[in-house]
Amino acid sequence: MSTDELDPAGIDLSDINGFWSRPIEYRHAAFDALRARPGLPFYAEPDFSFGQPGPGYYALTRLDDIVTASRTPAVYISGEGAAGAVDFPVELREFYGSMINMDDPRHGRLRRIVSRGFTPKMLDALTDNVSQVATRIVDEVIESGECDAVADLAAKLPLTIICDMMGIPASQHRFVFDTTNVILGTQDPEYVPDRSNIFQAFLDAGQDMANLVRELAKLRAEHPTDDLISKLTNAEIDGESLTPDELASFFILLVAAGNETTRNAISWGIDLLTKNPEQRTAWLADLDGVTPTAVEEIVRWASPVIFMRRVLAEPAELSGQRLEPGDRVLMFYWAANRDPAHFEHPERFDVRRSPNPHIGFGGPGPHFCLGAHLARREITVMFRELLTRIPDIHATAEPARLSSQFINGIKRLPVAFTPGGTM
Repeated sequence: MSTDELDPAGIDLSDINGFWSRPIEYRHAAFDALRARPGLPFYAEPDFSFGQPGPGYYALTRLDDIVTASRTPAVYISGEGAAGAVDFPVELREFYGSMINMDDPRHGRLRRIVSRGFTPKMLDALTDNVSQVATRIVDEVIESGECDAVADLAAKLPLTIICDMMGIPASQHRFVFDTTNVILGTQDPEYVPDRSNIFQAFLDAGQDMANLVRELAKLRAEHPTDDLISKLTNAEIDGESLTPDELASFFILLVAAGNETTRNAISWGIDLLTKNPEQRTAWLADLDGVTPTAVEEIVRWASPVIFMRRVLAEPAELSGQRLEPGDRVLMFYWAANRDPAHFEHPERFDVRRSPNPHIGFGGPGPHFCLGAHLARREITVMFRELLTRIPDIHATAEPARLSSQFINGIKRLPVAFTPGGTM
């Protein structure tokens, strides 16, 4: 579908069951049309069964606009809610969003404490574990010749690594997986079948996750270990520690951001290689040389987090549009990562793309993804394992997509490969 075939006035980015359920190709064309029109399109907020009705929002679809907003956090603030298109009570914003729903100085304090778990030195210490987990994951499916790429491959690696970092026992991994699906999948009837009780399901899932972390934190206070819960609980990081509520909220954010987004990048990567076999050939021909650019291209294409929200604290202007205090803007990373002003032939999946100034981990500024280095490492290790051991892995059906305006998710993706793989 071309931009010429779409009337921007007929595009509704708040229509969960309409726009966000249409084919990906339609979404591409729609955002192309929105970027091409002057100013910023404005939309009423989605009709949720929970959350307070608000004044609507402006959609940012150009990379330059999102970079500007990201780099000026004193003007485009996060404290009134970043991870949703509607307003929530302040207690819920902080419980479910942790520091992404905060501004400085509170944001700086919390990020300073938790960032010590994501330094290059700490990540280097995880390298062997990431590789071992990826090898074990492929070992478990390699003889079968088929599996579900989401549940059996993509989801297991980030989930295991994050839970191991935090000290969550293996017996609780499935619980964390299922609970995260509910928290981020409230718009999808498969994860929350009772559509009359969405808000309660959302609250219960968060509370269950928080209870798990609080119990472990209490245990670590008495019997410290080397995991991140112990370090964050026992003030081992610059003499500062997290309160039990801050720890629970951070874990929910970490699991949601680190598990859901990385698993979707890996899942979309498998689908993209299936649909672009010449790119698989190019990658296999130079595994070491191509892997770094291929990983960035997968993140650009997948853009697992579709948008983040900001609220204007003072007057500003973007793309000729005057914005006033209290105005809401949704930064559509998914659209900006296909901005032809910055990407040559943005419609192409090119594993050797360079330069690649994507914002799949968020725009530059204080809210850039804390786990970006870890995510890149996990995607790198997973695809090295797949391409060296089962290089002919391919999707055998279209992805079952998550119904969501916020997460570009895949629920299931059946794949096949030569049983036993190639050594």
